[in-house]
Amino acid sequence: MSRRLQLCAAALVVAAPLAGCTADTDANPAPPPSSSLRLAAFDSCRQLEKDLRAAAKASIGPYGFPGDTAIPEAVAVNGARTMADAAPKQAFSTTNNHEVDADEPDIIKTDGRRIVSIDNGTLRVVDAASRQQTGRLDLGAPEGRLLLSGDAALVLLPGGSKATNSAGARILLVSLAANPTIVSRYEAARGSVVDARLTGSTARVVLRTTPHIQFRSDAVDLGDLVEDNQKAIGKADAGAWLPSWTVSSGTGTTSGHVECGQVTRPSSYSGGALLSILTFDLTRPELGTGDPVTVVADGDTVYATGSSLYVANDQRWRLDRTPGRAAVPVRQETDIYRFTTGGSARPVFAASGTVPGFLINQYALSEWDGRLRVATTAQDRSAVRVLTQQGDRLTPIGIVDGLGKGERIYSVRFIGDRGYVVTFRQTDPLYTLDLSNPAAPRVTGELKITGYSAHLQPAGDGRLIGIGQEADPAGQVRGTQVSLFDVSDPAAPRRLAQHEITGAQSEAEFDPHALLWWPATKLLVLPLYSYVSVDGGNPTASGVALRVTDQGVTQQGELTRPGVRRSLVIGDVLWTLTDGGLQASQLSTLDEIAWLPNG
Repeated sequence: MSRRLQLCAAALVVAAPLAGCTADTDANPAPPPSSSLRLAAFDSCRQLEKDLRAAAKASIGPYGFPGDTAIPEAVAVNGARTMADAAPKQAFSTTNNHEVDADEPDIIKTDGRRIVSIDNGTLRVVDAASRQQTGRLDLGAPEGRLLLSGDAALVLLPGGSKATNSAGARILLVSLAANPTIVSRYEAARGSVVDARLTGSTARVVLRTTPHIQFRSDAVDLGDLVEDNQKAIGKADAGAWLPSWTVSSGTGTTSGHVECGQVTRPSSYSGGALLSILTFDLTRPELGTGDPVTVVADGDTVYATGSSLYVANDQRWRLDRTPGRAAVPVRQETDIYRFTTGGSARPVFAASGTVPGFLINQYALSEWDGRLRVATTAQDRSAVRVLTQQGDRLTPIGIVDGLGKGERIYSVRFIGDRGYVVTFRQTDPLYTLDLSNPAAPRVTGELKITGYSAHLQPAGDGRLIGIGQEADPAGQVRGTQVSLFDVSDPAAPRRLAQHEITGAQSEAEFDPHALLWWPATKLLVLPLYSYVSVDGGNPTASGVALRVTDQGVTQQGELTRPGVRRSLVIGDVLWTLTDGGLQASQLSTLDEIAWLPNG
C-alpha cells in the first residue's frame, strides 16, 4: 500500500459520537488467570506435520490464509570500521526509537558524518560535510529499511505476500567503507520481515513464514473452496512449513533449512505460521544463517530493549471460517512471547502469556524494572496490565481497567513508572497512570479535549507532545493537531499549547519514525499531506517545522519540497528526505542550502 493510500485509509477512521469517557479507578479487580503458552520441541517430523496441519485447517479460508499484505516500525555501536571509529564533532539526531538501546530500522540513518537512505529501491550515501552524494546502490526491490553500524548497513527487503509468499524476504549486508557494495546476502525462500532491532553491533530480525501450499481459485462456492483448501493442507508435508534460505558472500553460496527438531511449539494454538528470529553480528564480513530460533506462532508486533525481545500476535485475525457461517474472530486476545537477548548470542525463549484485547502498536508494550506493561483494547473498553515472569509464564499481577468506555486506544506511552493512554470516539481523554506499585496500578488523572493524539512524544521536564487529529465536538476530524501537555502533576494533566493544520494529516501519526524532535532548540518537524489546497490546485505533500514551548506551538516555517518523508539534524543543518531527493537547510532559518536530487 502506498504512503498516500495509508494516509487516506487512516483518515477514514472517524469515530461516531458517544458521550461519557470514564475509567474504573475505584477498585482493582483481581487479574484473570493467564493462559500458558509454554514451548516444547517436536518429537518428530510426523508430529510437526500433524500439529501444523491442524493449525492451518483452523485458520484457512476460501482465499487462503489470513493477512495477505506484508507487514511494513542514538545507539553507540561496537566494532565500527574506519570512518566511524571516532566520535563525530557535532551533534546529530537519530531515529525516533521507542527504546534508546534498541535501534529500529528505517528508510534513513546517519552517524553524524554520512547519511544513508533508501528510496525507490536505491540506497544512497551522502557526505554531510561536503553535501555531496558519494555512492549509490540498486537494491532490486521497491521498498526497504536499514540499520547502520559503523561501516556496515543491514538492509531489510520485506518479501512478498504473507498469504502466497511469492517472494521471500532478503537481508543484505552492505559495506560502506568505499562505494556501497553488497558483501553478503540472506535470501529466505519465502516469508516476510516482521521487524528488527539493533543493539550495539548485533541485529535481530524477526521473519514470518506461512506454508507453501497451492490452493484452488476456480470454485464458485466458498464452502467448496474451504473444503478443498483443507484437503490440500492435509496432503502437505513438513517441508511446506519449514523455513529455508540461501546465504551468499565472497566465500560462496550455501543453502539450508530449519530441521523439524529445531522447531518449538506452544502448548496452545498460536497460529499456522512460523516465526524465526535471526541474529547477525554486523562486525563480521558475512551474514551466515542467522542461527534461527523458530517457533510455531504468528506475530505482527515487535518490541525490544537492550536485553529482551518481545513478539506479539493479535488473534483478531484468526477467524471462525466454518462454511455457511459469517467469518468472526475466534478470540480477541494477544499472545506475547519474550526472548532474552545478550551480546551477539542467539535469543533464548524466556516466557509467554496471553492478554485480552489487541495492541495499537509496539508503544503499547513497555518493560520496566523486570516487568512488562501492556495496554490493550477489548470490545469497547481498554486496560493496562502489568505482567511478571513466573517460570516460563508471563502472569498478570495488576490491572487498571475501564479506560475510555465505548472507545479504543489511539496512543500509549510509558515513561518510567508512569503511563499515558489516549482513547477516542468523540473526545480525547488523556489518562495518566501511576504504575509504581505493579500490583495496584491506578489512574491518577484525566484530561478531556476534542480530537486525539495518535503518538505521544516525551519532551522532558514533565512534558508530552501529542501528534494527531483535531475534531469537532461530534468527533469529526478536521486536520493535524500538535498539543503540548504538562503531566508534571499526575493528578492534573493539562494542555499548555495547541497548533492545528486544517485539512492535513501526517505520516508521523502512524509511523513515529517520520517525526523529528530536536530538544536543543525545541524544534518539531513533521511531514504533512494536505487534503485542502489554499490555491484551488491539487492537494500537496510537504512538511512543517514547529517550535514547541510552554508559551505556545508556533510555526517556524514550511518545507516546500514535495513528498517529505523524514528529517534529521547534523550540526546546524536540517536534512530532509523527500520523494525527489535530499534537501539541506539552515536549522535556524530553514533556508535551503543544498539540494541533492535522486538519480
